[in-house]
Amino acid sequence: MDDLRVRWAGADDARGVAVVHVDSWRDAYRGLIDQSVLDALSVDQRSEGWSHWIDLSLSTRSNDGAAAPHRLLVTEVGGQIAGWASFGAGRDPGMSQLGELAGIYVHPAHWSTGVGHALLGRVERELLAESFTDGYLWVLRGNDRATRFYERHGWHADGVEKTGEAGGVTGLHEIRHSRRLSAEDSSEPAKEPHRE
Repeated sequence: MDDLRVRWAGADDARGVAVVHVDSWRDAYRGLIDQSVLDALSVDQRSEGWSHWIDLSLSTRSNDGAAAPHRLLVTEVGGQIAGWASFGAGRDPGMSQLGELAGIYVHPAHWSTGVGHALLGRVERELLAESFTDGYLWVLRGNDRATRFYERHGWHADGVEKTGEAGGVTGLHEIRHSRRLSAEDSSEPAKEPHRE
Protein backbone atom coordinates (compact mmCIF):
# COMPACT_ATOMS: atom_id res chain seq x y z
CA MET A 1 0.00 0.00 0.00
CA ASP A 2 1.80 3.09 -1.31
CA ASP A 3 0.13 5.67 0.93
CA LEU A 4 0.62 3.79 4.24
CA ARG A 5 2.69 5.63 6.83
CA VAL A 6 3.57 4.62 10.41
CA ARG A 7 4.50 7.47 12.75
CA TRP A 8 4.47 8.57 16.37
CA ALA A 9 1.13 9.84 17.64
CA GLY A 10 0.80 13.58 18.14
CA ALA A 11 -1.52 15.87 20.05
CA ASP A 12 -3.97 16.15 17.15
CA ASP A 13 -4.44 12.38 16.75
CA ALA A 14 -6.77 11.66 19.68
CA ARG A 15 -10.01 11.65 17.70
CA GLY A 16 -8.64 9.44 14.92
CA VAL A 17 -7.29 6.99 17.50
CA ALA A 18 -10.67 7.00 19.27
CA VAL A 19 -12.56 6.24 16.05
CA VAL A 20 -10.31 3.23 15.38
CA HIS A 21 -10.66 2.17 19.01
CA VAL A 22 -14.47 2.25 19.05
CA ASP A 23 -15.07 0.81 15.58
CA SER A 24 -12.53 -2.00 15.94
CA TRP A 25 -13.90 -2.99 19.38
CA ARG A 26 -17.44 -3.10 18.03
CA ASP A 27 -16.45 -5.42 15.18
CA ALA A 28 -13.70 -7.52 16.77
CA TYR A 29 -15.39 -8.08 20.14
CA ARG A 30 -18.96 -8.70 18.98
CA GLY A 31 -20.05 -11.85 20.83
CA LEU A 32 -17.02 -11.70 23.15
CA ILE A 33 -18.02 -8.65 25.22
CA ASP A 34 -21.56 -7.80 26.31
CA GLN A 35 -23.25 -5.99 23.42
CA SER A 36 -24.57 -3.24 25.70
CA VAL A 37 -20.95 -2.35 26.55
CA LEU A 38 -20.03 -2.15 22.85
CA ASP A 39 -23.14 -0.11 22.05
CA ALA A 40 -22.28 2.38 24.81
CA LEU A 41 -18.78 3.10 23.47
CA SER A 42 -18.41 6.79 22.68
CA VAL A 43 -15.90 8.29 20.25
CA ASP A 44 -16.16 11.59 22.15
CA GLN A 45 -15.36 9.94 25.49
CA ARG A 46 -12.55 7.86 24.01
CA SER A 47 -11.19 10.93 22.25
CA GLU A 48 -11.01 12.81 25.55
CA GLY A 49 -9.23 9.88 27.19
CA TRP A 50 -6.78 9.49 24.32
CA SER A 51 -6.07 13.23 24.28
CA HIS A 52 -5.04 13.03 27.94
CA TRP A 53 -3.02 9.83 27.33
CA ILE A 54 -1.16 11.30 24.35
CA ASP A 55 -0.45 14.56 26.22
CA LEU A 56 0.92 12.59 29.16
CA SER A 57 3.02 10.41 26.89
CA LEU A 58 4.49 13.41 25.09
CA SER A 59 5.09 15.42 28.26
CA THR A 60 6.93 12.60 30.05
CA ARG A 61 9.70 12.46 27.50
CA SER A 62 12.86 13.45 29.30
CA ASN A 63 15.24 16.22 28.22
CA ASP A 64 17.55 13.65 26.64
CA GLY A 65 14.69 12.41 24.42
CA ALA A 66 14.06 9.15 26.26
CA ALA A 67 10.59 7.83 25.57
CA ALA A 68 7.72 7.72 28.01
CA PRO A 69 7.03 4.35 29.68
CA HIS A 70 4.47 3.48 26.99
CA ARG A 71 4.35 5.01 23.55
CA LEU A 72 1.75 5.24 20.79
CA LEU A 73 2.27 4.74 17.07
CA VAL A 74 -0.39 5.45 14.48
CA THR A 75 -0.72 4.27 10.91
CA GLU A 76 -2.10 6.62 8.31
CA VAL A 77 -3.61 5.62 4.99
CA GLY A 78 -4.43 8.48 2.69
CA GLY A 79 -3.84 10.92 5.54
CA GLN A 80 -6.42 9.25 7.83
CA ILE A 81 -5.57 7.19 10.91
CA ALA A 82 -6.18 3.53 10.05
CA GLY A 83 -4.65 1.90 13.12
CA TRP A 84 -2.62 2.38 16.26
CA ALA A 85 -0.41 0.46 18.67
CA SER A 86 0.71 1.18 22.24
CA PHE A 87 3.76 -0.53 23.72
CA GLY A 88 6.62 -0.30 26.20
CA ALA A 89 8.05 -2.14 29.19
CA GLY A 90 5.85 -4.92 30.57
CA ARG A 91 3.27 -3.65 33.05
CA ASP A 92 2.49 -6.99 34.69
CA PRO A 93 4.23 -7.84 37.98
CA GLY A 94 7.77 -9.06 37.37
CA MET A 95 7.57 -8.41 33.60
CA SER A 96 9.24 -4.99 33.26
CA GLN A 97 12.30 -6.58 31.62
CA LEU A 98 10.10 -7.67 28.70
CA GLY A 99 8.59 -5.53 25.98
CA GLU A 100 4.79 -5.42 25.99
CA LEU A 101 2.50 -4.76 23.07
CA ALA A 102 -0.28 -3.26 25.18
CA GLY A 103 -2.72 -2.72 22.33
CA ILE A 104 -2.91 -2.82 18.56
CA TYR A 105 -6.09 -1.97 16.69
CA VAL A 106 -6.83 -1.48 13.01
CA HIS A 107 -10.03 0.05 11.69
CA PRO A 108 -12.23 -2.72 10.20
CA ALA A 109 -12.14 -0.96 6.81
CA HIS A 110 -8.40 -1.68 6.75
CA TRP A 111 -8.35 -5.27 7.98
CA SER A 112 -6.27 -7.61 5.79
CA THR A 113 -4.58 -4.74 3.94
CA GLY A 114 -1.14 -4.77 5.60
CA VAL A 115 -1.84 -2.00 8.15
CA GLY A 116 -1.58 -4.39 11.12
CA HIS A 117 1.54 -5.99 9.68
CA ALA A 118 3.23 -2.59 9.29
CA LEU A 119 2.30 -1.55 12.84
CA LEU A 120 3.44 -4.80 14.43
CA GLY A 121 6.75 -4.77 12.57
CA ARG A 122 7.44 -1.20 13.68
CA VAL A 123 6.56 -2.01 17.31
CA GLU A 124 8.93 -4.98 17.28
CA ARG A 125 11.75 -2.85 15.84
CA GLU A 126 11.15 -0.12 18.43
CA LEU A 127 11.21 -2.65 21.28
CA LEU A 128 14.46 -4.13 19.93
CA ALA A 129 15.96 -0.64 19.72
CA GLU A 130 15.13 -0.23 23.41
CA SER A 131 17.05 -3.47 24.16
CA PHE A 132 14.01 -5.70 24.76
CA THR A 133 14.87 -9.17 23.48
CA ASP A 134 11.53 -10.77 24.32
CA GLY A 135 7.99 -9.49 24.09
CA TYR A 136 4.49 -10.41 25.15
CA LEU A 137 0.88 -9.37 24.61
CA TRP A 138 -2.59 -10.40 25.77
CA VAL A 139 -5.38 -11.64 23.50
CA LEU A 140 -9.02 -11.83 24.54
CA ARG A 141 -10.09 -15.49 24.63
CA GLY A 142 -12.20 -16.22 21.60
CA ASN A 143 -10.64 -13.49 19.46
CA ASP A 144 -9.62 -15.98 16.79
CA ARG A 145 -8.84 -13.38 14.14
CA ALA A 146 -6.27 -11.69 16.38
CA THR A 147 -4.80 -15.03 17.46
CA ARG A 148 -4.28 -16.06 13.83
CA PHE A 149 -2.69 -12.68 13.05
CA TYR A 150 -0.22 -12.91 15.92
CA GLU A 151 0.63 -16.54 15.21
CA ARG A 152 1.43 -15.70 11.58
CA HIS A 153 3.92 -13.18 12.96
CA GLY A 154 5.61 -15.57 15.39
CA TRP A 155 3.68 -14.77 18.59
CA HIS A 156 2.35 -17.90 20.32
CA ALA A 157 0.33 -18.67 23.44
CA ASP A 158 2.75 -19.49 26.25
CA GLY A 159 0.32 -21.10 28.69
CA VAL A 160 -0.36 -18.07 30.89
CA GLU A 161 -3.91 -16.74 31.25
CA LYS A 162 -5.52 -14.06 33.38
CA THR A 163 -8.80 -12.35 34.03
CA GLY A 164 -8.22 -8.68 33.49
CA GLU A 165 -9.63 -5.30 32.53
CA ALA A 166 -9.40 -3.25 29.35
CA GLY A 167 -11.06 -0.02 28.38
CA GLY A 168 -13.12 0.00 31.57
CA VAL A 169 -14.45 -3.53 30.95
CA THR A 170 -13.69 -5.98 33.74
CA GLY A 171 -13.68 -9.77 33.85
CA LEU A 172 -11.99 -10.26 30.48
CA HIS A 173 -10.33 -13.66 30.09
CA GLU A 174 -7.03 -13.09 28.30
CA ILE A 175 -4.37 -15.43 26.93
CA ARG A 176 -0.73 -14.35 26.86
CA HIS A 177 1.29 -14.66 23.68
CA SER A 178 5.04 -14.13 23.55
CA ARG A 179 7.99 -14.29 21.21
CA ARG A 180 11.73 -13.71 20.99
CA LEU A 181 12.32 -10.41 19.19
CA SER A 182 14.81 -10.58 16.35
CA ALA A 183 15.95 -7.98 13.83
CA GLU A 184 16.31 -10.69 11.19
CA ASP A 185 12.69 -11.83 11.23
CA SER A 186 10.93 -8.94 12.94
CA SER A 187 7.29 -9.57 12.17
CA GLU A 188 7.78 -11.32 8.86
CA PRO A 189 4.64 -13.42 8.55
CA ALA A 190 4.52 -16.97 7.32
CA LYS A 191 3.35 -17.18 3.72
CA GLU A 192 -0.43 -16.94 3.86
CA PRO A 193 -3.07 -15.97 1.31
CA HIS A 194 -3.71 -12.60 2.99
CA ARG A 195 -2.20 -10.24 5.53
CA GLU A 196 -3.78 -8.52 8.53
